[in-house]
Amino acid sequence: MQKRISDSMNNPLIIGIDIRDLSLAKTGTKTYLAELCSAFKLLENEHYHFHFLDSGSHDSTSSKGSTNKYAEHFRYHLWKQVILPYKAWRNHCDILFCTDNFVPLLHLGYQTVPVFHDAFFFENPEHYGKLWLKLYHLTAIPAAKRSAFIVTPTLYAQQQIHRYTSIPLEKLKVIYEGPKTMEPLLENHFTERFNLKDKDYILHVGSMFKRKNIPALIRAFRLLKDKTGTKIKLVLAGPSSASKDSNDYNLILEAITSLQLQDEVILTGYLSDNELASIYNHALLYVFPSVNEGFGIPILEAFKYQLPVLVANNSCLPEVGGDAVLTFDPFNPEDICTKIIMVIENETLRKELIQKGKIRLKDFSWQKTAIQLLELFKTLKTA
Repeated sequence: MQKRISDSMNNPLIIGIDIRDLSLAKTGTKTYLAELCSAFKLLENEHYHFHFLDSGSHDSTSSKGSTNKYAEHFRYHLWKQVILPYKAWRNHCDILFCTDNFVPLLHLGYQTVPVFHDAFFFENPEHYGKLWLKLYHLTAIPAAKRSAFIVTPTLYAQQQIHRYTSIPLEKLKVIYEGPKTMEPLLENHFTERFNLKDKDYILHVGSMFKRKNIPALIRAFRLLKDKTGTKIKLVLAGPSSASKDSNDYNLILEAITSLQLQDEVILTGYLSDNELASIYNHALLYVFPSVNEGFGIPILEAFKYQLPVLVANNSCLPEVGGDAVLTFDPFNPEDICTKIIMVIENETLRKELIQKGKIRLKDFSWQKTAIQLLELFKTLKTA
């Protein structure tokens, strides 16, 4: 393993990247992979060569039912533990980089570097299927421990992963992420479709996982309506979770109905990048009530579109937001409501948060992420 890298000191570093998730993933892991691939392509030169490795078969995304679920588990691990190692070996890769937790246990002349975005598998095992959880512990963790490094997106994620796996902190490398690259639609048809006016709604973006804590935001929104009589709406942009174990969609619908907010809360469903940019572009403010995150890309997206940002006072959210966010207790709808009212009614505070968001955003970009990863890979070549 070390021999290939040390024998090729004068040759370009060949990095294999598992891109299977570009066709399969739908959440932040896809954003991470897509943005990094674009950034890596811009950085490729005589010192770094990239091989983007794909399985070439993605029919399983439309499969439903337990039999097909097990078939997908088999296809996934066949790819990770057999086909991907072979492709990396055939392409003479020095490093194999995987952004979805799992790297091959088998090393064929290359070193592996996975990305662990969070410690959700340990913190909320009830949100995952038993088979998937078992395979994670049987393959992902042992393979990570064999890897040269594990990349984590925040100090919080690093500490949590260390806590649950006992992987040494010096092996867990923190490299921040960036905002999604997207541009708003030029016309206003999209906001008109949902009967939305400019700066007339509170925004939350994300798949409807239980950890997103969206029912608490809905209860806070009801309090906002009762206390102020505002005509502002709440927009929940994002798809329902595909996993029944982690899906909060039904509870979200129940909260909307029981609090009589059917005409005040807008569920957009899945949005394209252009539509998502438009929904950010016209929002009044952004609220992130999640009780657990590994990074929180929407914070940066809200900064990018000059929104005041309010976040839960837990996990990595204050770390990413810095002094550019206003925090609240996510388990207390009254506190969420109070902080929203502060921002809505205090124009000076809104402008201050927006300005701080612009400054804070300068610390994050996918180009910086890619450069830091390449510096990390370079240390393996000289090791």
